[in-house]
Amino acid sequence: MTRLSQNTQALHIGHNTVENAGTRAVPIYQTSGFVFENTDHAADLFSLKQPGYIYTRLNNPTNDILEKRLAAIERGIGAAVFASGMSAISTTLLTLLKSGDHIVASNSLYGGTFNLLSVTLPRFGIETSFVDSNNLENIRTNIHENTKVIFIESLGNPKLDIPDIEGIAKIAHENKIPLIVDNTVTCPLLLNPITYGANIVVHSLTKYISGQGTTVGGAVIDAGTFDWASGKFPEFTEPSKGYDGFKYVESLGELAFISKLRLEGLRDFGGSLNAYDDFQIIQGLETLDVRIQKHSKNALELAKWLEKQEEVDWVNYPGLVSSEYYELAQKYLSKGQGGLLTFGLKGGYEAAKKFSNTTKLFALVANLGDTKSLLIHPASTTHQQFSKENQIATGVTDNLIRPSVGLEDVEDLKNDLLNAFKAI
Repeated sequence: MTRLSQNTQALHIGHNTVENAGTRAVPIYQTSGFVFENTDHAADLFSLKQPGYIYTRLNNPTNDILEKRLAAIERGIGAAVFASGMSAISTTLLTLLKSGDHIVASNSLYGGTFNLLSVTLPRFGIETSFVDSNNLENIRTNIHENTKVIFIESLGNPKLDIPDIEGIAKIAHENKIPLIVDNTVTCPLLLNPITYGANIVVHSLTKYISGQGTTVGGAVIDAGTFDWASGKFPEFTEPSKGYDGFKYVESLGELAFISKLRLEGLRDFGGSLNAYDDFQIIQGLETLDVRIQKHSKNALELAKWLEKQEEVDWVNYPGLVSSEYYELAQKYLSKGQGGLLTFGLKGGYEAAKKFSNTTKLFALVANLGDTKSLLIHPASTTHQQFSKENQIATGVTDNLIRPSVGLEDVEDLKNDLLNAFKAI
């Protein structure tokens, strides 16, 4: 199975028809708990002497199949799924960090992540330095003795900047710090950050991987490449107070992080994904390859068309020759640049609001990666709570519109935008 293409792995990995009653589709194991053979069997499961299922908050056969497929297509050694992308991110960070620790993060982050790092985590004594990650020196100079994580997005949302993942990974590893990459906006069939040195990849499965706008979920994929015994993370080498003195690195080696994330993170924070939503996401994953190609094709054509419209002040899409990230896109996103683009209207804030209220095919929705086209005006919605300084840092201007280009006929999408231009 490991020699198969990513697209084929997304369809087959993890599902054994013999073990699943000959089912061709992945079954939904809609159960909270699992029957133990006897107390000794239960004890062996709880002590990790034997693999198996205990309770759906920790693991479930449907979850297991999705996790194996995600790990395979992201080139990792293991994965864990969560109830949302933010649950995946917060549980990852709280598994790795404690009071007094420090994060270096790109200032081009999804608004929810930015708020977690800038407002919520400081309440627990965890501080973050936000930097323009397009300048590698900004990363290097903001690393301190207590820095434990570098966090970036493979394609910034909504700035659509492409960081030099390989360069940032080199700096992280020189300083014995894991690099975490949120790969939501690009998806694993366009880019695998692990191949460029990322140690941990996170996803909102709600977006392209699910793809239908029906299901919320998140995931963490472990590359298995970070040395947790380097001295910066003693909780991986010393006896765990939360798991009966268990030593993760000594017992599990390269699986230390993803195991601790599940055994303690999912257990303690409880952000588990239910089996039905797992099933829904698996359905999306199986068509991801054909969808992401059409998303990318439509978005590139629409971006080129928008550049020629007199109502438009500027257009930002990494696949455009005019983009300052075009060369990096050829390196990191040569298979396609995804379905997200941004553009600015000459009429400013009010024009952008009116435009957003007028489109028909492009629904005004705070989501992305749906089969149907969506758009949002971040300055008045998702980023309204940000200061002007932080809005600019994350790429949000008053006139910015962020379309998520769907799978409709691109000529219909152009006509929808033309009608909205007329309205303003």
